[in-house]
Amino acid sequence: MKKFRKVLDGLTTSSPVNVGGAPLSSSTAGTPTAAPTPREIEVQETLVSENFQICKTVRHGFPYQPTTLAFDPVQKILAIGSRTGGVRILGRPGVDCYCQHESGAAVLQLQFLINEGALVTACADDTLHLWNLRQKRPAILHSLKFNRERITFCHLPFQSKWLYVGTERGNTHIVNIESFVLSGYVIMWNKAIELSTKTHPGPVVHLSDSPKDEGRLLIGFESGTVVQWDLRVKKADFRIYYDEAIHSVSWHHEGKQFMCSHSDGSLTVWNLRNTSKPFQVTFPHGKPQRDGKKPESCKPILKVEYKTTRNSSEPFVIFSGGLSYDKAGRRPTLTIMHGKAITVLEMDHPIVDFIVLCETPYPNEVQEPYAVVVLLEKDLIVLDLTQSSFPIFENPYPMDIHESPVTCTAYFADCPPDLIPVLYSIGAKHKKQGYSHKEWPVSGGTWTLGTQTYPEIIITGHADGSIKFWDATAITLQMLYKLKTSKVFEKPKVGEGRGAELVEEDPYAVQMVSWCPQSRIFCVVGISAHVILYRFSKHDATTEIVSLEVRLQCEVEDTITPSDADANTGLSDSSSHLHQHPPGSPGSANTEGVRDSIPCLRVKNRPVRMPPGYQAELVVQLLWVDGEPPQQITSLDVNSAYGLMALGNCNGLVVVDYLQKSILLCMSTLELYGSNDPYQRLTRSPRRSRQLTSDNFCMRGLSNFYSDSKKRIRTSYQSLTELSDNQVTLDLERSRSPTSVLHPTSLHNDPRTMHEPVANLKASHYSPVFYLLDNDHVNGHCTSPTSQPCVAGKPRVPGPEGPRLSRRGPGRPPFRKAQSAACMEINLPVSHTEGYASRRAMLQQLHGVSMYSHDEHHTTVYSWSERESRENSFSRSRSSSVSSIDRETKEAVTTLQFMESYGRKTDALPSPCLWVGTSLGAALVIALSVPTDEEDRLDEPVTVSPCATVLMLKGSVLRFGSLTCGGALIPSPYEVWRDPHASEDPDRLRRRKLVNFSPSSSQEAAGDGHLAVVCSERQAKVFLMPAQTCLFVHNITESSFVLRADVVSVCNSVCLACFCANGHIMTLSLPSLRPLLDVNYLPLTDMRIARTFCFTNRGQALYLSSPTEIQRITYSQEMCDNLQEMLGDLFTPVETPEAQNRGFLKGFFGGNAQTFDREELFGEAAAGKASRSLAQHIPGQGGMEGMKAAAGGVVGDLARARIALDERGQRLGELEERTALMMSSAELFSKHAHELMLKCKDKKWYQF
Repeated sequence: MKKFRKVLDGLTTSSPVNVGGAPLSSSTAGTPTAAPTPREIEVQETLVSENFQICKTVRHGFPYQPTTLAFDPVQKILAIGSRTGGVRILGRPGVDCYCQHESGAAVLQLQFLINEGALVTACADDTLHLWNLRQKRPAILHSLKFNRERITFCHLPFQSKWLYVGTERGNTHIVNIESFVLSGYVIMWNKAIELSTKTHPGPVVHLSDSPKDEGRLLIGFESGTVVQWDLRVKKADFRIYYDEAIHSVSWHHEGKQFMCSHSDGSLTVWNLRNTSKPFQVTFPHGKPQRDGKKPESCKPILKVEYKTTRNSSEPFVIFSGGLSYDKAGRRPTLTIMHGKAITVLEMDHPIVDFIVLCETPYPNEVQEPYAVVVLLEKDLIVLDLTQSSFPIFENPYPMDIHESPVTCTAYFADCPPDLIPVLYSIGAKHKKQGYSHKEWPVSGGTWTLGTQTYPEIIITGHADGSIKFWDATAITLQMLYKLKTSKVFEKPKVGEGRGAELVEEDPYAVQMVSWCPQSRIFCVVGISAHVILYRFSKHDATTEIVSLEVRLQCEVEDTITPSDADANTGLSDSSSHLHQHPPGSPGSANTEGVRDSIPCLRVKNRPVRMPPGYQAELVVQLLWVDGEPPQQITSLDVNSAYGLMALGNCNGLVVVDYLQKSILLCMSTLELYGSNDPYQRLTRSPRRSRQLTSDNFCMRGLSNFYSDSKKRIRTSYQSLTELSDNQVTLDLERSRSPTSVLHPTSLHNDPRTMHEPVANLKASHYSPVFYLLDNDHVNGHCTSPTSQPCVAGKPRVPGPEGPRLSRRGPGRPPFRKAQSAACMEINLPVSHTEGYASRRAMLQQLHGVSMYSHDEHHTTVYSWSERESRENSFSRSRSSSVSSIDRETKEAVTTLQFMESYGRKTDALPSPCLWVGTSLGAALVIALSVPTDEEDRLDEPVTVSPCATVLMLKGSVLRFGSLTCGGALIPSPYEVWRDPHASEDPDRLRRRKLVNFSPSSSQEAAGDGHLAVVCSERQAKVFLMPAQTCLFVHNITESSFVLRADVVSVCNSVCLACFCANGHIMTLSLPSLRPLLDVNYLPLTDMRIARTFCFTNRGQALYLSSPTEIQRITYSQEMCDNLQEMLGDLFTPVETPEAQNRGFLKGFFGGNAQTFDREELFGEAAAGKASRSLAQHIPGQGGMEGMKAAAGGVVGDLARARIALDERGQRLGELEERTALMMSSAELFSKHAHELMLKCKDKKWYQF
């Protein structure tokens, strides 16, 4: 425990004397403030570095890009391999494990060691791995790397320790599972086929031992050749040659016949009594031809399973594919043939693999199939074979996270305990019906709830406008409730004005959410610049949704030079202040068809019946202005105690009273400063024609990025900022901005622009947005972390003239097809020298769109192909022309938070305030006057008054927090939830119950103020309010920038958690801002992670690790220590079922009477050693992982001693081998020397 004493008179070393190059906060920019009365405060901090550790906990969702499937019929666990080298192992709910191959090579095949607690994986880098599943976090025990051959197929017989491995060359090798070394026994392809065969049979596509005799191995080659190899006598029993390529082979359990699937859509059955021709050839989906001709070829049957049942003489034949080619556009199918009944099941996605679950693990018994696990490209389903309709089982795993692409995430820990049951009860009413009534067949492993559990909820927003609430308690994930925001709006109709353009678009895509769990108020920001406010009710209701329309546009009086005044007469626009569009009034358009004062979507204007759950109450929409679509909403906050909601974008701020359904404030960001603007801004000349304006179009990209830095927006906004098809295409070199990679030179060093007077700038080249005269120098202090030394006060003048772009066509919709956070695959550089020096550099790569420079009229255009070639090439210039905060003339609102605070220095008591953070690093405080009486609250207006408080930081402001002077977190006040549609008791008045955490709630703390935490993308500061004195400053990063920051509770204390663009996760103590953790956790981070990363309390965080999966991590040492207790066990001791008694007669006449000893055939004594150059054995780390997971004390010491002894023995063995090698070398040298001596013994000196 440490104590920090700070004297608030500006004399101590931590006093903010221009720390980090940022100006001190003041009530009036540039005016020094009187120092407050010196006094001391004591802050006790309990967090230390030992409280933090980064660790992955669990991964949820569907495995991304799956490749293969395996099932252990005794342990009843399922494994799924993926193209990225991941392996997902699933059991009963709660048993969910993710493993990753370090190489990242695709998993080709999986083989369980049935009931042994082990798994073999074959990867695309021709490596076999043996995983130990007897520990909660599986680890690799052995690896075997093939050097000269490519692995194509593997087969492990039941209760065998010898693995058959087929290769691309057609050879079959045998691997000992225990030692993971190759046997000297090899089945070469040229011995397997006849000598007279002139062509290579192709790769091995199938291996299996005969159910009748384990000493016979069936080998299937791709060309259509099938060979049964007698392992004892080392020769082929028979060879089958078929014209069509083979995809799979399946045995009948009696071992007398087998079935093959072929590339022409046919199934062939072969009887071992006569292998000269197939016993049966069928085209299940082929059209029969007249005159007995062969049916037309169909699509390949990729896999077939041939299973028998006790109750019926007819077997199950299950296969994928095989449809006729004339049925174009049909979905992928799985066909189940049972006798004469043929059932074709259409799937929503392509079939990757499937496996039939049977009652017995023995291949020579009646299989008795009961289910089929079908692995689709984007789903996992299980069919019930015991019912004739083949219903599917209800999947207990959250495999539908990606049902619609995920666009934003939110994570809430320590939720009110009654929330999860209420949401589940509401959501259960809308569940699908028709599932199988039997229990989920994948029921292996064990899992307990654990001791440290608390309610956790994850919210995901999707591209179709849906919202999903998930129960994330105790590292599980279960669907609770689904909300569809699209039901609030009218459906756009084809051929009907605006709606015609939005068909097949994603106008409802969720951009961010704001949720108050205590009051159950829920707000959703959509991509169409709209906000929907929901209230929760347990009762259905029929109400009318109130719609408020806001015209939010930033334009000011332009300054016109005298020389251009006459030329521009009548073209300059007066100040168009922001105002509220009257609710319900129709949108307007001028005679030329330019949209004006119309929203992007149309809210239903009739009473709407709403089911129990979240019910829409209010919709706020931003309007089109002069043919320009509304800018994206970049920030949102809602407070139930005040009854207020605030939203902002790059144009300004809107404050809404959702109780009175009115707009309280609609103001540009510049107007929030009043006379206290810290920047010297110079207005540009007006546009020649309003019809030709498109420069503010660039701000769509910036607004997208600002919400990117908060991680809450949907992933791809490339389409949102795309130029229309008919726009002018400019040459890249002519349109490139000086801030681009190829032109890193600052404008300050250009002699052509240094002396050009501002008055000579022609009006036709500039849009009427503010131009920063010298925003790197505010009050004599340099505010840009990336700027070069320059003379304070000297204006930065735009560069030479350049070409102009035509504006967006009036008929162009403001959005295209939504892409999700799952769609981004852009890697961010991790080097400190190669990091993004500015958000603009990241944005240019991120969107691949037209980025308009704000300090000149040039344009930088990046196409997607150019972006891909520049993914890691953004080593930006350190000049001020590419600074992250020096050229953004439209100041976006990047974060908002309601809290009890002090609007002015003279305030004695805290009051409701709204803190506003901007993209230029300014933190503004707006005072709110909210009536306290409930009756007055609904009648009296709320007054909103921007104060003179301006606090400055480096970079865009991301997060606010409020602490007591003792360092405790002050939550925002809230209203206790009450059902708005509950039946009211006439004898009792329904009053709002408010909970306020004001720092002055106790008399002892009255007047002491509070600590305000402000975090930007580069810097964090702690201010004492109301004195507005900066107590602590910490520069978080100079080479990168923060994407996400949150004030979180960990270990009964508070810290600031940050996630940077270079992949670093950091935690800082509060209020002292001491670094506690800095880990390069994601060295190859991409934008999907950057946009979906979010922290929560109790040391947890999550991000979208793939388009279909959510990865949860912890940064708490306490949770890392308890993780073993929370995880499920994959392996449970289960007795292997006994083999059936075959009976005397059956065993005598047709049974497998002779035993087969594989060790005798494949062991080193009989087969010898394999060539060392063929494969390389690589020891795994499974033993070490098992030791780390073991308990401490004597058991742990013994485990460590045993491993150390094994390692010592291994080293001694290697030393012995080297000694023997040296001895043999010495003997050989001695022998050669003796021979040379004998040869030269009798020779004279002259004979040499």
